[in-house]
Amino acid sequence: MSGLHREVTMTIAAAPEKVWDLVSDVTRIGEFSPETFEARWTRGATGPAVGATFKGHVKRNGVGPTYWSPCTVTKCVAPGADGTGVFEFSVGLDGSAWTNWGYRLAPEGPDGAATRVTEYFRLEPKWFLRGYWLVLGALRGRTNERGMRTTLERMKEVLEA
Repeated sequence: MSGLHREVTMTIAAAPEKVWDLVSDVTRIGEFSPETFEARWTRGATGPAVGATFKGHVKRNGVGPTYWSPCTVTKCVAPGADGTGVFEFSVGLDGSAWTNWGYRLAPEGPDGAATRVTEYFRLEPKWFLRGYWLVLGALRGRTNERGMRTTLERMKEVLEA
């Protein structure tokens, strides 16, 4: 089944390294996300690295229900000489991810002073998630797209200030 994913892209007038510092600092997500209002590193993790874990405190649709989401960093590549980077994490219990969220970064413009940021999510192709997506996918997809756009707009405001 296709369509188990969505993404939103925005250009931010800030260098990829500055954008990376913000998107990979999960403790700041509450400043930007309309659903995840706080997150904290767990199990001894203190920053972004593959295998690092954190919990995000989520208020579904901005109103409820409220719950903790266990997360594990699955991709963590800071922008290098080419300015590209990726920060991705899975959501779900140990060894059983339900969804993946992330940010892809690429330099923009002739001097690389801006960054094209893509926030995305991808549901795992599990039978119960396929059923969920079949019934509520269009609605949840639009909600997630709005949330990702809001998150990126709020990050843009901070980074371009």
